[in-house]
Amino acid sequence: MKKSRIETLRNIYRDSLLKDNLPFWLKHGLDYEHGGFFNAVDRDGTLLDSDKSVWFQGRFSWLLAAVHNALGPNEEWLRLAQDGVRFIDDHCFDPVDGLMWFHVTADGKPIRKRRYRFSEAFACIANAAVFQATGDSSYAEKAVKLFDTFEQHAKDPGLSPFPAKFTGTRPSKGIGAPMIAINMAQICREAKVPGDWDSKVDACIEEIVSDFVHDDIECVMETVAVDGSRIDDHFDGRTLNPGHAIEAAWFIMHEAKVRGNDPALIGLGTKMLDWMWKRGWDTEFGGMLYFVGVDGRPVQEYWHDMKFWWPHDEAIIATLLAYQMTGDHRYAEMHEMVHDWTWKHFPDPEYGEWFGYLHRDGTVSNPVKGTLWKGPFHTPRMMLVCWQICEKMLAEN
Repeated sequence: MKKSRIETLRNIYRDSLLKDNLPFWLKHGLDYEHGGFFNAVDRDGTLLDSDKSVWFQGRFSWLLAAVHNALGPNEEWLRLAQDGVRFIDDHCFDPVDGLMWFHVTADGKPIRKRRYRFSEAFACIANAAVFQATGDSSYAEKAVKLFDTFEQHAKDPGLSPFPAKFTGTRPSKGIGAPMIAINMAQICREAKVPGDWDSKVDACIEEIVSDFVHDDIECVMETVAVDGSRIDDHFDGRTLNPGHAIEAAWFIMHEAKVRGNDPALIGLGTKMLDWMWKRGWDTEFGGMLYFVGVDGRPVQEYWHDMKFWWPHDEAIIATLLAYQMTGDHRYAEMHEMVHDWTWKHFPDPEYGEWFGYLHRDGTVSNPVKGTLWKGPFHTPRMMLVCWQICEKMLAEN
């Protein structure tokens, strides 16, 4: 990758974050009446639904604190991050069992709770990042408590206040919990939240390797039996989410960097990237497919061949990080493919920010900019991380 290409990429990631994505959400996502953040906005930022995703109260709070910590100090960003955490504290916990809601009204009245504890995951990283910015130990204490809740639920889903979603007939587990826990622990460690975060990362990586990385078929599984064996005769067991696996791959490569470019972790992360790129990249139209079958047979999700924003974000990070860590030109080529396809199809040239949902050929399926699932997280995180990677590569060039 030539220096001029790295400089161009650096400028794209920096400017896209600071002049497009972040300003869009600061303009359209702030609730000045009740605090916290709106997420359901139309293409032009018009509010479509005043209900709030609890995920995004944590995710946007984390992002604002993270850019403050990385680029700041910026008192507005930090104030808004603290406001988001305050909304979480005031409105997003069930006072009966202490677990978090998933979906609340604008003023914080509960609508829905999910069996999983991903709301806790994103509130954890928000508190960790605000602790890093302020040094206020109360945020660190909340981050630890939230991590513990997430970890306990991952080990024993029976802790959910709701009846199990599935019976015990065919028990299974997904890669999402250990993957997200890696990133939670990494963020807490970087923020210097007290705890043995290295051991927590190690345990998650060990689970991913032992149960989800299947060398015999060169695949990172999305769902497996509780012992890590494949469930080959059912849709759920055969369905792969390449973007999810590639996200896990870059978390592992980041861990390799933290540990002095650990060669075993570099090898693991790049192997996972290689396998799932081969399975997920659409050789006909370009871009990352959302779901694919492990054995080539059809999957049942009807949106399987759509192009969603976030797998492209994760692939952009993973390929650039793999190139930085290995110098292998293959990863520079892969990065160019996914970066160029993404910037050709997802950014909205008229109103800014990105479309989230495209047809397989890259045409827009739904112009919405925010939902309970899409908002200021994957895309601005990608821009921040890749900007930092490019700066590092330029400094070392």
